[in-house]
Amino acid sequence: MPAKELNKPCMDCKNAEFELIVRQRQLCSSCFRRFIAHKVQSRLSVYRAFGLDGPRNQLLLPVSFGVSSSVLLHILYADRQARLSNGRPLGYDFHILVIEPSTVAATGSPFDKNYKALQKNFPMPAITRIPFYSIFDYVPEMQEIMKEYGGPQFTDDSSRSNGERLAAFRASISTATSKTDIDTILLTRLVAEFAKKSGCESVIWGDSDSRLAAKALAGVAKGRGASLTWQVSDGISPWGVRFEYPLRDLFKAELLQYESVCAELSDIIVPDQPPSDNVLTKNLSIDELMLRYVQNQGAKYPGVMANVARTANKLNPSTSGSAPTCALCAGLLGNVTGNSGVTVANQAEDNHSSQFCYGCMRSRPGELC
Repeated sequence: MPAKELNKPCMDCKNAEFELIVRQRQLCSSCFRRFIAHKVQSRLSVYRAFGLDGPRNQLLLPVSFGVSSSVLLHILYADRQARLSNGRPLGYDFHILVIEPSTVAATGSPFDKNYKALQKNFPMPAITRIPFYSIFDYVPEMQEIMKEYGGPQFTDDSSRSNGERLAAFRASISTATSKTDIDTILLTRLVAEFAKKSGCESVIWGDSDSRLAAKALAGVAKGRGASLTWQVSDGISPWGVRFEYPLRDLFKAELLQYESVCAELSDIIVPDQPPSDNVLTKNLSIDELMLRYVQNQGAKYPGVMANVARTANKLNPSTSGSAPTCALCAGLLGNVTGNSGVTVANQAEDNHSSQFCYGCMRSRPGELC
């Protein structure tokens, strides 16, 4: 019996009707998922190669219930299960970390439904859920760092719960840009320290090409250009674990397409809130402004936006291993050999300036940013 004639066949397999258009190619859902998965696996192939003859490399995947990290989880889990069922070596395995979103965004209601859906659809042996304020447990020196960073106007009451103490510190930071900046630093430190204590050698972040481009532009605008070598680029972080971005070859729009053909992700992903047109630009953080810009321009000029992240990925970190670093973000301080960052002014007038980099000083309570 002759095969059914297809009106618009998939350009890869030719055996099914196309469902999606990606990079000017008409693909069925299976071929589309295979295309996306190949982009991710090619970025992590080095761990596969080094793990064949020895112990598996342990990687940490932070999942925020956003589309990017959830899609990355889906891809890695599908590959893991396929290798286990076929008897092929894994090369690497990964630990899932969920930092409870309600403790980050202060929504009040925990994301229990999403977490249970994650456990049901991805029954991994290593899944951990921790609150944001557990940073006091994983970074013991954070108490003293926040006290020094907050200055005389901030008082840390050790008799309060860790959640209340962290909330008080975050509330002391006034501007939207500074709030977003400090939250990002604290979350990054928490993830890095968890990875070290869990025996993971690398953190695999679910940042798309669009997200990395926005981070690169925002980092430069906030005076954090010197830290792009680990905020945007694949490589070693100041905390001794590698940061990898396996979604760097994929756009946010493509990840949304992937979500649309994976029904099991619908109960896990928390949809992004659509940007409001009524919010004044001055009330948006630099990070939000850059993300909006990249998403808008990326739809028109995807190649140009892709070059932003690719260019930042070519940056080389400082070779000065003994250079003093920021107590909060671990970025290089000013006036250091090999550091092209901006030097903090008036260090003699402010004892705190010797501990914190230019970017962190701009986000301190009372500073304009």
